[in-house]
Amino acid sequence: MKTGFIVMLSMGLLGNRQELVAQEKQRPRDMGIVIGVLPTGQYNSIIDVKGVAVGHTTLVKADSVRTGVTAILPHTGNLFKRKVPAAIYTGNGFGKLAGSTQVNELGNLETPIILTNTLSVPNAMNALISYTLSLPGNERVSSVNAVVGETNDGYLNDIRGRHVQEEHILSAIKNANSNTLEEGSIGAGTGTVCFGFKGGIGTASRKLPAKLGGYTVGVMVQSNFGGVLSIDGIPVGEHLQKFSFRNELLNNVDGSCMMVLATDAPLDHRNLMRLAKRAMLGLGKTGGIASNGSGDYVIAFSTAAENQIPHQPATATQTFLNLHNDNTSQLFMAAIEATEEAIINSLWMANTTIGIKGNKAERIPVEKLLPLLTTEKK
Repeated sequence: MKTGFIVMLSMGLLGNRQELVAQEKQRPRDMGIVIGVLPTGQYNSIIDVKGVAVGHTTLVKADSVRTGVTAILPHTGNLFKRKVPAAIYTGNGFGKLAGSTQVNELGNLETPIILTNTLSVPNAMNALISYTLSLPGNERVSSVNAVVGETNDGYLNDIRGRHVQEEHILSAIKNANSNTLEEGSIGAGTGTVCFGFKGGIGTASRKLPAKLGGYTVGVMVQSNFGGVLSIDGIPVGEHLQKFSFRNELLNNVDGSCMMVLATDAPLDHRNLMRLAKRAMLGLGKTGGIASNGSGDYVIAFSTAAENQIPHQPATATQTFLNLHNDNTSQLFMAAIEATEEAIINSLWMANTTIGIKGNKAERIPVEKLLPLLTTEKK
């Protein structure tokens, strides 16, 4: 690690600090703001989907570096050898999402998903390639489809300095786990701004009742976009008189939102694409407008073990367990609700941040909004 950087590896090395942060802040749901009607998973997080692991590396240096990396692993085995069904949906394509064409052509994912800032995509790709080539059993691998998403954190971060190095990506992968997931100003969300407030990493999940299949849908977002903020149907942006195009200070709505959606439901590429599209409805419910310069993407994958795709199949055909179309609507609803809540969590759990050139993004005024959100709850 480079000298002078404060590097926090939230999975594994934060230890007591992570517990302290969790005690200091409560999520909206813990404060009586319940978004949606479906029940959540145990942690209300993408890690509620069995096998999924997440890790962060956060980079903070002096007054100019506010950036980081977030890694999402569909499973912790050799993903190249045991690929998972996947799809990528483009809500608005002003972005640099590496690896998307092969995912949609072949319908699978063969590397962890890395989220970082716009100008760090090449380094993240190099790190994913190095990681994949180094795994036992991959000694003869000569092609790797590295999947890297991004948002532009240049308002708070010295993005031109390209401070994210391969070692930071590899650390996020190494420290990923399925037990805890910190939100807010962490990892790839360290320098992001959303609805004019401090954005960041947010996550949520929905666990379907047994009679609806019992499947889990988990979502994680990197929020960095604009619009007119709404929380659980309440026009918060209007109430605060802070929304896009209200004045010259709020005219820049461009940014991006990366949405990663995981489920244990046995879905193929086609139905994962349908599921991914619903995440954009969740973004819309928060007031996002998918502006001209916003890269809004959804990466969806299924962890269903019976549908993992071997890199070297033993036979010419493979049998898939595929959920019938008639049983997908409840998953669609789960994806919408979890995406909406994940975005709100990303704002709620963030910290006020001052970055390059003294630029400041304030945390959403939770205390001011609580009376509005709890008294007007339908």
